[in-house]
Formats: sequence, C-alpha cells, structure tokens
Amino acid sequence: MKLIKDTEFGGERPLFASSDLALENVTIHTGESALKQCRNIVARDCRFEGKYPFWHVDNFAIENCLFTPGARAALWYSRDLIMKDTLVEAPKMFRDMDHITLERVKIPDAQETLWHCRDIQLRDVEVANADYLFMHCDDIDIDRYTQHGNYSFQYCNRVTIRNAEIHSKDAFWNTTDVTIIDSTISGEYLGWHSRRLKLVNCHISGTQPLCYCRDLVVENCTFDADCDLAFEDSSIDAVVTSPITSVKNPRTGSIKAKSIGEIIIDANVLAPADCKISTDEQL
Repeated sequence: MKLIKDTEFGGERPLFASSDLALENVTIHTGESALKQCRNIVARDCRFEGKYPFWHVDNFAIENCLFTPGARAALWYSRDLIMKDTLVEAPKMFRDMDHITLERVKIPDAQETLWHCRDIQLRDVEVANADYLFMHCDDIDIDRYTQHGNYSFQYCNRVTIRNAEIHSKDAFWNTTDVTIIDSTISGEYLGWHSRRLKLVNCHISGTQPLCYCRDLVVENCTFDADCDLAFEDSSIDAVVTSPITSVKNPRTGSIKAKSIGEIIIDANVLAPADCKISTDEQL
C-alpha cells in the first residue's frame, strides 16, 4: 500500500481513481471530489475541508480524522466503510451506501445524514442537530448512542437499538421490524404508522405516543406524565410499569399499566375495538 503523509492537496480530484493508498496527516483543502472513484483507502489523522471527498469509494477506513463544515456531503455512493474516533462537523453525510461501521464518532451537525443506506453498525456514537436522520435505511444495529434531532428513523426496516438516549419528534414513523431495548426516547408522536415496533425496558415521554401502529409490543416500559392519548388505532400488546395519563381508542390487543388516568373509547374507535385494558398497582 502506498503511503502519503504530512502533505496537503486542493482543487479538483487530486487523488482521483487511486487504490491501495494510505493517507497520514494529510489535509484536503477546499475543492471537490478529492478521492472519487477510489478503492482500498486508509486515512489516519487527516483533515478534510473540501466537498465530496469520498464518492464512489469501495473498502475504506477513516481513523482519528476531522471533517470540517466545508466537507459537506463527504461520503456518498460508497461501500465497506469503517470510521473510528472521528469528528464529523459537516452535514449531509452518508448517502446511498452499504456496509457502514461507525465507532466512537461524533456528528454535531447530523442534519439529513444517513439516507438510503444499508447494513449500518453504530457503537458509541453521538449526534446532534439530527433532523431527518436515517431516512429509508435498512438493517441497522446500534449500541451506546445519543441523539438530538427530529424526524429520525422514518421509513427504516430491521433496526435494533440498545442503550440509547433519543430526543426526536416524529421518530420511527412508517418503520418495520424495529426493536429498542434499555433506552430513553423523548419526543412527540413516537412510532406512528409503524409495523412490529417493539420497546423493551424503555422510558418514553412526549404526547400521543404509539398511535396507528400494527403489532406493537411494549414490554416493561415506563411513561412520563406527558404521554397522553396513547395507542390510538393501534394493535398492541403492552405492559407499562408506570401510570399512563390517558389511552385513546386502541384498536385491538391488550394494555396493562400500573394505573391509567383516563380511558377514552368513543364513536371513532375502529373495529374490532376489543382491546383489553387493565391496571395493576403491583407493576
């Protein structure tokens, strides 16, 4: 593997179509597409300032690097990425990619990041300003994760999340086969229109959670007092070990909670309208 170290590049496509290349302490200045159409690339202790540095790249590793705000849309249309110990200040990262691993990565401006990607693994990742994060992604595995940003994980399939703190309005809309374990989820309108969403040992806050869901499972979870009008038009199997402020028109299944402040079943409840609702102070 050829080594390039302690140098700088700028302008258009300075390393276009390179392969078997290691970069160490290299700065990519303002310009475009520094490493476009490359393969077998390793970047360590590098700084990326120009736009689109890694487009159409296969099999690459990025370690202890910095992507400044000018390196927006840096990683698109690529495969087989391992990124570790890296600060990503640029927005709109990771589009239409396969096989992404992020470890100990911080993304303080994660707006419109991770769209149309597949086979994603995150460990010890922190994101902020993360509006519209994870749109139309498949096969996601996350552990030890913190997120601040709205409209996340919409239209995602086959997701497992553990040990997370997620602050996101309209999270997990129109998802399929999502499991969230040992996590805190804060935000309005959680999980609407989802299929087979499963929450285990989670704490949930925000108004009108978990409505219009199909085959929803809530296992050993707690709700904040602001979780009102829960479960409207949902098919559900729920055990909530805290009080629930109010439940409105669940479609079918069962709900058991420590207590329920108000149960609203009105003329708008949809068939089969046979959800079994009960309380148990011992929960």
